[in-house]
Amino acid sequence: MKIAVVADSTAYIPKDLKEKYNIYTIPLIVNMDDGSYKEEIEITTAEFFEKMAAMNELPTTSQPSIGDYILLLEQLRNEGYTDVISVHLSAEISGTCANARAAGASVDGINLHVVDTEIACLMQGFMALYAAQNKDKLELVELLENLEEMKQKTSSDAKFIVDSMKNLQKGGRVSHSQALIGGLLNIKPVLEFQEGKIVPYEKVRTMKKAKSLVEEQFGEEIKKQAGKKITATVIHSNDEEAGREWMRHLQSLYPDVHFTLSYFGPVIATHLGEGSLGLGYTTFDLEM
Repeated sequence: MKIAVVADSTAYIPKDLKEKYNIYTIPLIVNMDDGSYKEEIEITTAEFFEKMAAMNELPTTSQPSIGDYILLLEQLRNEGYTDVISVHLSAEISGTCANARAAGASVDGINLHVVDTEIACLMQGFMALYAAQNKDKLELVELLENLEEMKQKTSSDAKFIVDSMKNLQKGGRVSHSQALIGGLLNIKPVLEFQEGKIVPYEKVRTMKKAKSLVEEQFGEEIKKQAGKKITATVIHSNDEEAGREWMRHLQSLYPDVHFTLSYFGPVIATHLGEGSLGLGYTTFDLEM
């Protein structure tokens, strides 16, 4: 048995780690005024934000095509892989899982195991990294069971702070009047994933208060994990300085937690907008 690990591009796994652990990527698509781009391959995050700023309408996003996925599976089969663990963002917000399963049913000679992480961003990436780091150490059945357990513990406690309601309003997730009032009152929506869906957690005035709320919730969760090795990620949306500043503050509060900085790439940033922040963690051992 030879196992490959695939993650879609919204996992935003650092390039050096993808290369080190031989993680394959299937890109999602972002559609802009001047054409469609494969995320992280045909457009960088910096280029995306520059283009989005000049657009009147919100970009749209789409899942990888079944054809692209079939080509990847055929490539992996030809490289001698017998099984593929394919780790994807929540099926409740994207058709990526469905297209992966359809592609798997179309390619003979290789077994596809699709993991719906019920989340996105580097918290999804944690699961791909765990799979890649343990695929030669654990039996496939045990590894898939561990990923299911990891999903339940990783997806439920992540929080996302939206700096501006503009993209939520353009995307139809809040009304124009809600966005207007939110801007006037400096409201920062805090979101979370529940059963794979993005739902409101709280609405807080000012970014400072929103971060304090998320920090408090994070601290309560950390207390429950006494004695466990914790890897956490702070995620920023085109504001690395703000992300690093928050990460340094969190490290001072929780010195035993290993923090890493990540980012919202084009597909996720389309919906959350510039200036957003996120925080998530896992208790499963990872090398990062």
